[in-house]
Amino acid sequence: MRFLIVAAVWLLVAAPAGAQDLRQQVGGYVAGHRSAIVQELMELLAIPNVAADKPNIRRNADHLQRLLTRHGLQAEILDTTGNPLVFARTPPRAALPTLLFYCHYDGQPVDVKQWQQSDPWEPVTRGEGSETRIYARSASDDKAPIVALLAALDALHAAGTDPTVNVKLILDGEEEASSPSLVPAIARYKDRLAADLMVILDGPGHPSGRPTIAYGARGIVTLDLTVFGPKSGVHSGNYGNWIPNPAMRLAALLASMKDDSGRVTVPGYYDAVPPFSPEERAILDAVPEEDARMLSAFGVAAPEAAFPRLQDALQYPTLNVRGLASSFVGANARTIIPDRATAALDLRLVKETSADDLIARLRAHVEAQGYHLVDRDPDAATRAQYGKLARLAANGQSLSAFRTPIGDPHARAVVASLTRTFGQPPVQLRTLGGTVPIAPFIDAIGFPAILMPIVNFDNNQHEENENLRLSTFFDGIVAIAAVLRQ
Repeated sequence: MRFLIVAAVWLLVAAPAGAQDLRQQVGGYVAGHRSAIVQELMELLAIPNVAADKPNIRRNADHLQRLLTRHGLQAEILDTTGNPLVFARTPPRAALPTLLFYCHYDGQPVDVKQWQQSDPWEPVTRGEGSETRIYARSASDDKAPIVALLAALDALHAAGTDPTVNVKLILDGEEEASSPSLVPAIARYKDRLAADLMVILDGPGHPSGRPTIAYGARGIVTLDLTVFGPKSGVHSGNYGNWIPNPAMRLAALLASMKDDSGRVTVPGYYDAVPPFSPEERAILDAVPEEDARMLSAFGVAAPEAAFPRLQDALQYPTLNVRGLASSFVGANARTIIPDRATAALDLRLVKETSADDLIARLRAHVEAQGYHLVDRDPDAATRAQYGKLARLAANGQSLSAFRTPIGDPHARAVVASLTRTFGQPPVQLRTLGGTVPIAPFIDAIGFPAILMPIVNFDNNQHEENENLRLSTFFDGIVAIAAVLRQ
């Protein structure tokens, strides 16, 4: 704690007189070029970008290479075993630290019927004043930060001010598909990617609107938990109260995994997470609480009782039910006892936890509830032998969490620069709740990483009507310029 207080005092004393000038200069540039900046973003958003859509992904990569070149960067497309990476850099200058900025240009699939516009890739603006927003897929996640970085570089150039760091940029075309080609590409392109610190421009900023730094992000593993009933659906009138209902059993099984406060009851689920150090506790406690605003935005009356403070909740692994399926509902509903019921789960991992360990604990818990676990649909002999049957199957590869130490000197330099420019420290998050599939990449390149989200927290990323609040976006350009002038 003493370290943080002394550091904060030093930052305020050492702040150069030109720091506020930088904020005014960049802010003035953005104010005078808003139409051009927004138009550039609109053109990028108009190119569909689902990772599986190879022709349009290539269109995105080609467009980005041209865009980066037009802004004075040395840009090239790096081929991989999957979607291409786009790499760019400023002309290198000796004796300066190097920042590698990471963004992704692919986006989540869409359900067009759920959008309040005819095409999610035809961006539209709605709202007035500070609440003017662009609505389009990837408006916030993650094309806006690419344009913001270029605008920050342009603003510094217009002010006759060079960045005090070498700038590199890597753009990923598979992030929303877990970046399977990113790590294998490192062996081929590692020299290009060498840097002192990676700055990941992704994720939602803090609701307070202050610049935000996160030292890590949680990982994830997804699973399907299926409880089996009769080998085919049977009439609920003829056999109700007699044939076990797998949907009811699944509901009870899921209920056994959490108590009423929302705390996971699977034995040992939180055991790997150590107590926080004084410095870590100070970071968590310093984050401004915006509970009322967030709960109102999400339409929820109160948080889980086990973790009433969001920052504390983010430091532990989760057990989330992301979807449920069993037979039919609505107009197609049938009066049957279904043959099976499935819960789609996601477990968010923190730095100290592994997917294998949590899955093993979850399996042991299911077995402790009397279930025999199978790895495929049970055959007749298995059905005759066991009264309660279930399957727990992981979907694809897990993604690990990462976290850079709070005292990392390059990360502290970013915090110092933002503090000087904005007159107060940024909001510092020990970890983001979401997952950026970057931990293997960080391990492979061998230098630390932080996240600097610059978009509004209520952006509907991954959901329909994804949006970007322009006032937040413009503030983010200033924040990036500050980091370039550390």
